[in-house]
Amino acid sequence: MDGTLDHVMLRVGDLEESLDWYQTHLEYEEKDRHEGDGFTIVYLGPEEMGEDEAMLELTHNEGEDVELGDAWGHIAVRVPEGELEDHYEQLMEEGVEDYRDPESCGGRYAFVTDPDGHEVEIVQRDPEQGGTWSLDHTMIRVEDADDALGFWTRKFEYEHTGRWESDSFANYFMKPEDAGEEAMAVELTYNYDGRSYEFGDAWGHLCVRMDDLEDDWDQLMTREAEDYRDPESNDNMYAFTKDQDGHEIELLERDPDADSLFPF
Repeated sequence: MDGTLDHVMLRVGDLEESLDWYQTHLEYEEKDRHEGDGFTIVYLGPEEMGEDEAMLELTHNEGEDVELGDAWGHIAVRVPEGELEDHYEQLMEEGVEDYRDPESCGGRYAFVTDPDGHEVEIVQRDPEQGGTWSLDHTMIRVEDADDALGFWTRKFEYEHTGRWESDSFANYFMKPEDAGEEAMAVELTYNYDGRSYEFGDAWGHLCVRMDDLEDDWDQLMTREAEDYRDPESNDNMYAFTKDQDGHEIELLERDPDADSLFPF
């Protein structure tokens, strides 16, 4: 299987407000849109994107508010090394909420929040690791680090690319073995106090790109991944499994020559 993280989906309460926020402050552009019965899905990303860079999917369900849980943590976007302060100050001048400034984070990173309260971390990276504001990682909280690491290594053949530990928690970064430097990683956060988490509905899913949806799905079933929504139940356009904690993972076979980014 390819295994590259294709996109991360967030649900939003006001689509136009959210689109304006990401397009204004992160300079994202709309890549594609799907209007369904009572819902709209929009793919976003920087104007120039590498082949392995992930997109942001915003989903809006008409007449529904979104509720933040804590099982999902944040998305992280990149800025060039040495430019964290400048980009953070630019966001402040544009009226973005001052959530966690660089000084409070030891000058290494910072956080802002979007209109729905989704946390957006700003991290410093070498430009070869992806362009400004491109998606660097998405963080999910897990209740057992060994189980979570085993899931991503066993089911999706990811490798452990980084770890950071403190007295009370650890962060583990996972990517496919052959992923490009610009590919988005999944960050697994494990808190040592044994807490459990609530999902809410404001975070939707991660999407992993497949080489062959049917064959790779069969391989996942052999590896005892959860049969949540199989390809046949989705007209063989996509499928869903879940990790050990219940985070949803979409599986999608991407056709680079298709007229639309959506498999509908």
